[in-house]
Amino acid sequence: MTSYDDDTTAHGGGEINTSQSARRRAIEAFEGGRDKVGGALSEAPLLVLAGGIAAGAVLASLLPRTQSETRAVRPYARRAKDSARAAYKAAKDTGGERLGALGINREKGEETIRSLLQGVGEAARASADAAMSAVRNKD
Repeated sequence: MTSYDDDTTAHGGGEINTSQSARRRAIEAFEGGRDKVGGALSEAPLLVLAGGIAAGAVLASLLPRTQSETRAVRPYARRAKDSARAAYKAAKDTGGERLGALGINREKGEETIRSLLQGVGEAARASADAAMSAVRNKD
């Protein structure tokens, strides 16, 4: 791209040339940004979509809600919250019942995790010991 850093000397200086130079730099920045976004869009379109949704959510959270929005959304928000709460409770209760029927409870879960971590630790120690033995025997 063309550099427009010293645009005032090309046109004899002055305020108009300075604003033209600023305009040209802004155009260059826009074109560079457009190229970067275009490249990101072609490489990871879902990531770009997620970023756009996140940016929109941040922007929406920064804007104050109007009274008319509150009145319009309140019944739907309340219904969605109640539905989510009921779904969570149903999933928790059903999951607890199923695990209980299988004989899996909190104590067994903690015991299983403790046993798993102990096994991983023993495997790591055995691997380290084998590596040290191999190094010692090589000399």
